[in-house]
Amino acid sequence: MAERSNGESAEAPVPDPWTAAPEHGEQSGRETQPLSTESERHRAAIARALESGGFPDLDPAQRRPPPVWGADAMLADDPEPEDEQPREDVLDADRADLPEPEPADWTSPTWQCDGTEAATSPTTTRPAATDDVIPTNRSTGVAAEHPRFTDTSTGRSGIVETGQVSVAEPAAETAAALPVSAQDPTQADGSVQGYQAGRTLPVRVELARQLGRRRTRLALGFLMLLPLLLLAAFEIGDDGSTPRTGDLAGMATSSGLNFAAFAVSSSAGFLLVLVVALFFGDTVASEASWSSLRYLLAAPVPRGRLLRQKAIVAALLSLLGTVLLPTVALAVGLFWYGPGELATPNGSVLSFAAGAVHLALAVAYLAVQLSWVAGLALWLGVSTDAPLGAVGGALLVSILSQILDQISALGSLRAFLPTHYASAWSDLLAEEVDWTGMANGTCSALIYATVFITLAHWRFHGKDITS
Repeated sequence: MAERSNGESAEAPVPDPWTAAPEHGEQSGRETQPLSTESERHRAAIARALESGGFPDLDPAQRRPPPVWGADAMLADDPEPEDEQPREDVLDADRADLPEPEPADWTSPTWQCDGTEAATSPTTTRPAATDDVIPTNRSTGVAAEHPRFTDTSTGRSGIVETGQVSVAEPAAETAAALPVSAQDPTQADGSVQGYQAGRTLPVRVELARQLGRRRTRLALGFLMLLPLLLLAAFEIGDDGSTPRTGDLAGMATSSGLNFAAFAVSSSAGFLLVLVVALFFGDTVASEASWSSLRYLLAAPVPRGRLLRQKAIVAALLSLLGTVLLPTVALAVGLFWYGPGELATPNGSVLSFAAGAVHLALAVAYLAVQLSWVAGLALWLGVSTDAPLGAVGGALLVSILSQILDQISALGSLRAFLPTHYASAWSDLLAEEVDWTGMANGTCSALIYATVFITLAHWRFHGKDITS
């Protein structure tokens, strides 16, 4: 320490090794050689700085001896610095000296490839393989970094820690606590968890959709309007004569039951056939023409269930239309002509109660007999993308069958026509009912309906949805 002029002591300035190099021949604790060039003086200054513990401009706490590398490090008495990196040839020996780590009792998050954190699970440890290169400090046994690896084939992920690899393996108790979708996102059939084919496209949903369509409202509205049109026609053309016998049209104004029976007989051969063909032929073909059928199947709604649900809704609407017409006609006839007995064309008379029961049975038979029209329209509807073609095709087949049934030369072959027993319901308008015709008609209609529905199911399952 040098004495200042005011009596205070001051620390001697530390020479700068870059600028304060000793003169040629000057001693600095060891014998030196004369320096001839500026670069040699710089190298000498760096050597002195290293021997003294660092550069003068560094803080004294940061000064440290130079690191010892290679084989000299194994013979050195002083411990190695904490940040010294080991040589590869002694790494395996160092691993053998490390104590066996305890299994980890904590959970480490695993990360998806999109950067989101997946479900955590308890981790277990396994010793790192000999070929693994893990940067570990030999004095502390702690890895310099914690790199993470992911096995894409098994989905297992892990981190490098304390010279070992920590592998995330899901435990049974943890997997049970996770949501079902996190344990197994798919079911045995390949569908996602929670998907149930039996809950797709409920009948109430499809029924609401069909009732909201304009063609449904127009068809049902016309069936309700028809009895009023018939009443207006009878009132406008009434010449004041008494009702005649021999046919239903002549006795339609005798009572409300006769008016309802005439409404049924006048619409059974064409109008009811058209309504049934409309509801069944348009249900699938319209979806194809709107290009919405592919989206229903991609929902996903199985093809078999889609066809079945639509057929059920079409059957409900057809049954509604078949019942709606005689119900409205009976209400109009009772209001205008009053209650009375049911007079039949063969001269028999039924009471109001018996006549109402027979009329209800006639409507039920018509609903069953028209099932062949429903099956045919459904088959044509899944075979084409044009709803008008499916409805028109079913109606055309019905008209053709009725024409062929009028040809008596066909003889017994007419019994195989689907419309041969279409008017067998008229046997109910008698005191003694003959059930033979209605039984044959029921069997014929159900057989044709079964064949056509089977063809529709087979065609729809193998059809390419391109529209």
